[in-house]
This record gives sequence, C-alpha cells and structure tokens, in this order.
Amino acid sequence: MTATSAETTSSPEGAPRSHPQRWLILGVICLAQLTVLLDNTVLNVAIPSLTEDLDASSADVQWMLNAYSLVQSGLLLTAGNAADRYGRKKLLATGLALFGLGSLAAGLAQTSGQLIAARAGMGVGGALLMTTTLAVVVQIFDDSERVKAIGLWSTVNSLGFAAGPLIGGIMLDHFWWGAIFLVNIPVAVVGLVAVIAMVPESRSGTGDRPDVLGAILSTIGMTGVVYAIITGPVHGWTSGQVLGSAAVGIVVLAAFAVWELRIPNPMLDMHFFRNQRFVGAVAGAILVAFGMGGSLYLLTQHLQFVLGYEPLDAGLRTAPLALTVVALNFTGLGARLLSWLGTPRTIASGMTMVSAGLAAIALLGGDGYGGMLLGLVVMGAGIAVSMPAMANAIMSAIPPEKAGVGAGVNGTLAEFGNGLGVAVLGAVLNSRFAALIPAAAGAVSLPAVMATADSDAERSRISDAFAEGLETSQLVGAAAVLAGGLLAAFLLHRAERSSPQAQPDQDAGAQ
Repeated sequence: MTATSAETTSSPEGAPRSHPQRWLILGVICLAQLTVLLDNTVLNVAIPSLTEDLDASSADVQWMLNAYSLVQSGLLLTAGNAADRYGRKKLLATGLALFGLGSLAAGLAQTSGQLIAARAGMGVGGALLMTTTLAVVVQIFDDSERVKAIGLWSTVNSLGFAAGPLIGGIMLDHFWWGAIFLVNIPVAVVGLVAVIAMVPESRSGTGDRPDVLGAILSTIGMTGVVYAIITGPVHGWTSGQVLGSAAVGIVVLAAFAVWELRIPNPMLDMHFFRNQRFVGAVAGAILVAFGMGGSLYLLTQHLQFVLGYEPLDAGLRTAPLALTVVALNFTGLGARLLSWLGTPRTIASGMTMVSAGLAAIALLGGDGYGGMLLGLVVMGAGIAVSMPAMANAIMSAIPPEKAGVGAGVNGTLAEFGNGLGVAVLGAVLNSRFAALIPAAAGAVSLPAVMATADSDAERSRISDAFAEGLETSQLVGAAAVLAGGLLAAFLLHRAERSSPQAQPDQDAGAQ
C-alpha cells in the first residue's frame, strides 16, 4: 500500500522508526545498486578490446565511460525530486527496467556511436536507481542504525565501483565485450521482482514538481565542461572548439544556479550551500570520487598497456581495493571511527589514506605490481573510512522529507567526480605523454603510437613516456584528494563548532 514517508518512517514523536524487514530490504536495494555501480568501471578493462573491435579513438573511449556518468549526474537531482513526490518504490522499479533495456542495447551495439548512446540510455535508469536506494535506506532505518546501514550501502557502492574491472576481466576472458552488459539483464530482472515484492512505498506528499529545465541545464553544462577537458589535449587548449565548449558549459551551469535560486521548487535548493556541514561533505565527496574514478581508469591502462597483463589478470590485480573496502566496512570500522573521532577527523583520516594510496601507486607501481598492491590496500582502507561518513554528513544536512533529493546530491557528486576524474586525469596523461613523445599528439591511442615505432628502443621509449604520464596523472589525483580531505575536515569542524549539538546527535546514531 502506498503511503507517505511520514506514515511509513516516523514515530508519533516525529522521529524516524525502523522497518521490521529493514535488513532484508537493504539487501534487495543493494543488489539493484550493485548493477548500476559495476557499469561505472566495468568498461575500463575493455578499453583495448573496444579500441580494436570498434576502431575507437581515445576520445571515443572516454565518452563511452563518461556518457553514462554525465547523464546520471544531470538527472540524479530530478530523479530524487520525482521519487520524493511520486514514490521511491515506483522510481526504483522503473529504474531497474530502464537499466536492463539500456544494457541490452549496449550489448548489441555495433559502432562506437551506438555504444555511447546506449550508455547514455543506461544512465537514465541508473539515475533513478542511485537516488532511490539511498533514500529508502534513510527512510527505513532509525537514528540508532542508520550510520551502520549507510556504511553497508557504501560498501556495496565501493565494491561495485572497484570490482568492475575484475568482473569485466572475467567476462572478457571468456566472452566478447558485449557480454559485460548483457549480464546485467538477469540481475535487473531479479532485482525488479524483489523490489516489487518487498520494498515499501514511501513519498513525501509535498507536491513538489520535478525541475525539468534544471536537469537539462545541469546536463548541458557539465557535458560542455567535460568535453572541453577531454578534447583539450587533442585540439589544443586554446582552440575555438575547446574554448567554446568550456564557455558554453560554464555559462549554462551559471544559468542553472540562477534558475535554481528563482523557482519555488528547485531541483537543488541552493540554500543548502549555506550549511557548512553540507559544503564540507560536498567538497570531500567530489574530490574522493575524482581521485578514485580517474586513478582506476589510469590504473587499468597501466596494467595492460605498460605491464602487459591480459584483461582478466588486470581485473584480478585491482581486486584488493574492493576486498579491503568490503572487509573493513563489514566489520563496522567506519561507524565505530565516526563515533570515536567525529565526522571531521574521520573524513580527514580516510581521505589522507586514499591520497597516500594513490601516491604509492604512482611512485612505487611503475616497475611492478608490488607497489600497486600496497597502494590499492591503503586506498581501500581510506575509502572504507571516509565514504560512509561523507554520505551520512550529506544526508543529515538535508530534511528527511527530501531524502530523494539528498540521495540525488550524493549520487551527483559521486558521478560527476568520477566523470571529471576520468576526463581531467586522462587529459593530464595525454598532455604529458604528448610532451615527451611529440608523435603522440593527436594520436588515437597508445597502440597507435606504438605502431609508428621502428625499433625496440623506440617502443621502450614510448612505453616509458606513457608510464611517466601515468605517474604524473596519479600524483595530480592524490593531491586533489588530499586537498579535498583537508578542506572537508576544516569546514565540518567549523560547522560543528558553530552547532555544538550536531556532533553528539550524530555520534549517538553511530553507536
């Protein structure tokens, strides 16, 4: 039976109460979440196959990765609004159905353009799923269990993100690249049946209207900015195409902000940015996703192009990141640290570890896998500590009746940070590679540059230059994550000093 969120999740005193089947429901929605998150990174190990089978250029490959993330980023907030108004269960089921259909189209794609379009279509279903899963978690768990539940949700979040290369490697070892999409279909069907049977309906009943224009403006704006970043190394940073795309993106994003301030029911209430706790969590979430997305994109290329691993072997060698996150979050480490250290110190500690892991991969992983293994484990520990704390900080700064919007904000930050990380760090790699190997300027891929080499010494020089470009890119990601951690911790600490009651309340929820 459909009910408002106030009816399904609040006690007579107004405090949220737990649903009797909350842990089983959490398992169901995490299954749905996992299918979406795997597709953020599952294509990373397929880059060589896509380059060969679809004659894809580096820009094509980056758009195959970014089309999914950018569409999600643009639609997450609108999807959150729609879920709050029309029902979170309805939107969750709709998202699963759309995601399954998009996966079918992607698996059958014959050209780069078709695959990019299918990935964008999958992003529509993914946007509905990403907002509703976290919103449902917030609605069905009370304060005493919410931090632990968000920690488990974050575990699946990180597992899906980090396990994508492993799953992709296993699939590519036995099947062609399209199978990595077709495998989503049975999972989506099972998830759809379980959601319909088990997940309770909830909505805010506020009557807020979805902000369609806001979604269009945000999507166009982010696409313009990221397109400029991706094509900058190819066309030149001062070319009319790059500068024009960047200008359009910035102007449209500014128009989006103005629009959101003027309408009565905005997709994103810009006044949330007056909340220092919210701003601190936002800064951290964007930059940790930036580092994770970009570094994983670069790491899989390093494992395959430089160290010579096959797709399955490359995927297996990224598994320690996911395994570390799962092991630490299932022990409840993140929730306990949040209780002991408080939000600012927890986020600062976690993101410092993520930064250290990225730096270790850059500095110690150039000649073999041992340094990478150390970096992946340290990075995984940092993710396990920081991600649940940041998600909880964002959701606690937004009213419960706006749970869908809060989930949309959280998901937007993750998706936008991931896409921007791939674009920016990919651009740094291309720029550094072209500076060292002038013949690489404008080349479609590393194999294309290698094909121009006429001796083993030249091929070795190209490989070394590519590895140096990767090192530079990883260090840029590490610096960005460290800066984000320190900024987030500072803003959250200042917010708690101005609102002393906030931290004790949160700590009580973590126990």
